[in-house]
Amino acid sequence: MNASVRISVSSLRAHKRRFAGTFLAVLLGVAFLAGTLVMGDTLRASFDTMFGNATSGTDAVVRSAGTITTPGESQGVRQPVDTDLVTAVEKAPGVAAAEPDIQGAGQLVGANGKPIGGQGPPTLAGNWIDDPKLNSYQLAEGRAPSKSGEVVVNRGAAEKGDLKIGDTTTLRTPDPVKVTIVGLATFGGEDGMAQVTYTGMTRSDAEKYLTAKPGEAASILVRAGPGTGQRELVDALTPVLPKGVEAITGQELAEENTDMISGQFLSLFTTFLLVFSGVALLVATFSIHNTFAIVVAQRTRENALLRALGASRRQVTASTLVEASVVAVVASAAGLAGGIGIAAGLQALFPAVGFPFPEGDLVISGLSMTLPLAVGIVVCLGSALLPAVRAGRTAPLAALRETAVDQSGASRTRAVLGTGLAALAVAVTLTGVIVSPSLWLAGTGAILALAAFVVLGPVASTTAVRVLGSPLDKLRGVTGGLARRNALRSPKRTAATASALMIGVAVVSLFTVFGASLKATMDQTVSRSFAGDVAVSTPSFGAGGSGMSPRLAPAIAERPEVDTAVGLGRGVAEVDGKGRALTVTDPVALQRTFDLGDVQGSMRDLGDDGVAITENEADKQGLKTGDTAQLAFTDGKKQTFTVRAVYGQSELAGDYVITRDAWSPHRTQDSDTLVAVTFKDGVSAADGKAAVEKVATAYGNPEVQTRDEYAQSSAGGIDMMLTLVYALLALAVLIALLGIANTLTLAVHERTRELGLLRAVGQTRAQLRAMVRWESVLVAAFGTVGGLALGGFLGWVLVKASDGASDSAFAFAMPPFQLTVVALVGVAAGALAGLRPARRAARLDVLRAIATE
Repeated sequence: MNASVRISVSSLRAHKRRFAGTFLAVLLGVAFLAGTLVMGDTLRASFDTMFGNATSGTDAVVRSAGTITTPGESQGVRQPVDTDLVTAVEKAPGVAAAEPDIQGAGQLVGANGKPIGGQGPPTLAGNWIDDPKLNSYQLAEGRAPSKSGEVVVNRGAAEKGDLKIGDTTTLRTPDPVKVTIVGLATFGGEDGMAQVTYTGMTRSDAEKYLTAKPGEAASILVRAGPGTGQRELVDALTPVLPKGVEAITGQELAEENTDMISGQFLSLFTTFLLVFSGVALLVATFSIHNTFAIVVAQRTRENALLRALGASRRQVTASTLVEASVVAVVASAAGLAGGIGIAAGLQALFPAVGFPFPEGDLVISGLSMTLPLAVGIVVCLGSALLPAVRAGRTAPLAALRETAVDQSGASRTRAVLGTGLAALAVAVTLTGVIVSPSLWLAGTGAILALAAFVVLGPVASTTAVRVLGSPLDKLRGVTGGLARRNALRSPKRTAATASALMIGVAVVSLFTVFGASLKATMDQTVSRSFAGDVAVSTPSFGAGGSGMSPRLAPAIAERPEVDTAVGLGRGVAEVDGKGRALTVTDPVALQRTFDLGDVQGSMRDLGDDGVAITENEADKQGLKTGDTAQLAFTDGKKQTFTVRAVYGQSELAGDYVITRDAWSPHRTQDSDTLVAVTFKDGVSAADGKAAVEKVATAYGNPEVQTRDEYAQSSAGGIDMMLTLVYALLALAVLIALLGIANTLTLAVHERTRELGLLRAVGQTRAQLRAMVRWESVLVAAFGTVGGLALGGFLGWVLVKASDGASDSAFAFAMPPFQLTVVALVGVAAGALAGLRPARRAARLDVLRAIATE
């Protein structure tokens, strides 16, 4: 074994450049993985600290015990508590102070007239709590609000909206309210809680604008007296609380807030990044395996000579694995340092691009260091294992002959196995997509399809390179022909080199196709369901934004240009014990503006005790027109509703529709998420839109869009997602390009004598450079075409599987322009990867090259 180590170390010293690409591939993959884990740990610790600081003075929280959670949402809606409870709470043993905490949605309008925040994180408003220990926000500048119309805002929101103390602006509650900023606040020592915005009002203003009626609060915050612990305080409060109301410790509240951020955002965010780390490492696996396979092939005579001199198979195999181990350990260790650098860079970058995460020192845990190190070593050793075993099997007599010709492309076994895998992949995929819709079956089929592509790569590479390279004979003459023959020389090597790029391109194509399909689905939904001329909405998604005033739709309807204007509000209730979202609207106007499909019963007869539901939901609940269903609301009241209509389509209208009269007794903060407007006959689109915009200006200036503009803006988040995906996948593509460059560099070394002879018989340096570059382009083109085919197939699988697993109908779309750009980028990247090897080849000394063994 000592001899094996000495041989490996000597080989590494003598051929450092051979492993440069492998070293970089491992380093980048490990760095991305380590950076993701370190950043996740840092953010969790920072949020822990921030929430701990913000709630440090709150020893107990009194709130409603039950929540109603609708599908797709992890945070439920709680029933408000009566502020009269404050008196009873203050009398409990150990209580030093108690304050009602009124919370609602309130979106500030910036100095430029545009709303601040609302792109996901919520825009909050509430009563400013005078007790500084109970208030999560600390006054940093100015003073607390003392009269109606005065507010305190978090400093981060003020900076984003270019607002300062003394400025007057609009607060959407959702009714527009003129407010004057008298103070700026921080949360847990930070300018804000991530991108959440906060506006603190007087208690009377908060009750007026944020609650259905005075005397209600989201919770009651309690501070303990000296010598009373949090658990002791909760035990003292519990007996004085009415049924359905609970008390929890301040520590539990801080943990809930942290879990909410970790569960909803951080876990999704870090999982998202870990997936791309996995893709990068998968791409690196192909590059590493290919490098070691080439190195072992080039050292066939050397290994055979060792075997002839008495080295055992185990020693030759161990020698190769030692080389891989040294590269793995050194590159992974360097990757850990790079990962810490990436985490530090992201921590500094996020605030600059509008993601003001809490500040704090980097948290470097044992797991975030050992896991990437172990993964890097395992990936590198695993990738080198087969080449190492192949090296150990080298026969001693191979020292007397040239390296065997690669016949992998013509392997009948490979062709049969690959074809069998492809057939199995198609069968499993079609079963999971068409026969029995299942994301698990579809995912299994996708993995089998990837395996089939890898196995069939060497078989397909010969035909693919011939077809893709056929124009080179005419375009580049002898130089193009030589490039094509070089790419055909080793089908297995060409396929292995292209496979790394194929995976990167496949994932890019997958997300491109899925993103285009989501956009097509949104466009199809709006086109099919929305029969109006313009839509009025606020630019928000997720939990963000405050919605629009319910009075906006009636105001628009009064315009002479408008035929119908209907607002769609949102409510929640439990139906047979399960949370459901309710669409609160005028059912008659809804039917005139939206295509609801076939309607059984009448939308005109809902009244204050009727409900309309979709056919799909009616089938699930076993309901039909005339049946009754009990709805339980967040105020604790239950009411029996009669199903008076069953309609077909639900994309924009939702599954349950009730009237505003039915919702009014149970509402909290009423708002509309969308106002759909239809113009009268003869009114032009421009005149109608201008009339609607004039009314909307007085209601906080929500966005007025045509039907096409609304569909496009609704899909705006998809473009943001794709931009992030492309940025992250750039790492995988970079690793793939390093693999191509490394393969070509090793191939140039392998063909040194051949290249010298070409130069000797008249080939110019420019022609030699072009030959190597075109070989790189052909390899990249093969990987790109395969990646586009695989990505397009997987995109179709994902769309169809999502369609089968969802109530909504998904549309499949193949975006030709975007996929063409992906193809061009893949081929251009191949040309880029070939620059350095081509330059090295052109610099070879002719006489020395000819003399090379």
